[in-house]
Amino acid sequence: MLRSVKVQDYMATNLISFSPETRLFDAIRALQEYGISGAPVVDSDGQLLGMLSELDCLRAILTLTYHEEEMGSGGHVADYMTPQVDTVLYGSDLTEVSRRFMELGRRRLPVVHQGKLVGQISRRDVLRAVEEFAKDG
Repeated sequence: MLRSVKVQDYMATNLISFSPETRLFDAIRALQEYGISGAPVVDSDGQLLGMLSELDCLRAILTLTYHEEEMGSGGHVADYMTPQVDTVLYGSDLTEVSRRFMELGRRRLPVVHQGKLVGQISRRDVLRAVEEFAKDG
């Protein structure tokens, strides 16, 4: 069933993302404004460079506080993002993606095609696909 369904059929494509040069506090504001817990970091060509999560932001704030640095500067997303990102390929099927979710314990994974970010797939997206199959079945 899910072997025939591809990631691109269920992934989200309208993503909030940051550039490495985005100021940390601007990124924190965006996370709050959009009610998201993290976002991909991409370069001007759309290449995925990393992810910035709420945890990364907290770590940055604690580091700044520990070093008694001025909070106003804050630095940039590139200074605090997580550069190693688990991804799935655009052509993956949902069975493969489900396995990755279970192995990695992630709620969502960026979808890449030739190194470029093209979307994001979540566990909810997979469940939505299963529900649609159940209705049609």
